[in-house]
Amino acid sequence: MKDRPLSLHIPRGVIIEDYLKIARIDHWFKNLFMLFGVLFAYFHNPAGVGINRLPLILISVFATCLVASSNYVLNEIQDAEFDKIHPKKKFRPIPSDRVILSIAYFEWVLFGVIGSLLAATVNRPFFYTIIAFLIAGIIYNVKPFRAKDIPYLDVLSESINNPLRLLLGWFTFVPNQFPSVSLLISYWMIGAFFMAIKRFAEIRYLNDEQIAGSYRKSFNHYTETRLMASISIYISIFAFFLGIFVLKYHFELILSLPFIVGFIAIYLKIGYQENSAVQSPERLYEDKGFMVYAVACLLIFIVLLFTNIPAIYMLFNVQPPQISPLWTF
Repeated sequence: MKDRPLSLHIPRGVIIEDYLKIARIDHWFKNLFMLFGVLFAYFHNPAGVGINRLPLILISVFATCLVASSNYVLNEIQDAEFDKIHPKKKFRPIPSDRVILSIAYFEWVLFGVIGSLLAATVNRPFFYTIIAFLIAGIIYNVKPFRAKDIPYLDVLSESINNPLRLLLGWFTFVPNQFPSVSLLISYWMIGAFFMAIKRFAEIRYLNDEQIAGSYRKSFNHYTETRLMASISIYISIFAFFLGIFVLKYHFELILSLPFIVGFIAIYLKIGYQENSAVQSPERLYEDKGFMVYAVACLLIFIVLLFTNIPAIYMLFNVQPPQISPLWTF
């Protein structure tokens, strides 16, 4: 795709809007997942997380958002030729030739550099995790790696952003210790579940093997049956490692299990809907019933995380856990 000169008759505001679109600022809400890291940091060390540290979390979140946008811009550039095949994505700014590629590449670098510089002001572990976030974006999108073209690795490499976001929230307040590996793996696997459901919905939406395979190479391998099999594996691993975390750190969280199972079942049901919203998670906000339930699940989880119920240990004959994070730097 060649650069084309700016046309004087095109309103400047429209051009700016196109460059903002490829940065997907409307996807910044996904970085709220790093707040789980903040939540567990507070659970581990309440004294280290206070209102006086609000500026720090704001810098951390903004740095994460900028780096996420850097990855989004790179994704838009690398996927442009494939997006032309997709019935909806072909209208994106780059496939529609409304963006100058040299400026888009500059935008990718600019967001990444500014986000990294901000990250360096937080602490070293946070900065290293931000760099890992950027590298993950390159591995996912750019040849010769381009993990998104490889079946199953596409899901796993994209969902690795979930535990990276958790680490970013954690390291903001606990830079000298590493959180539970069982928690990180379970967080990774629930992300893989979300991504596999998205792939499942995309295949059902395209409903054409030739178009699907041309749009995304991994779709030459995927079928609905294979994706469902992988989804069952991801959710099983998620449940296994979440169980380890609950047993070792705060057994009261076992009471959140019915609500988590309900959330997974509802999300899976949405994935089966025609032109499912899981293809574009920002559309999930339109489903008010789902959002109310999701928020309720989150609140129940938070309440249980900071609640002590001695009777539950007696019922299950479990000793109250007193385990610190695995490693100290």
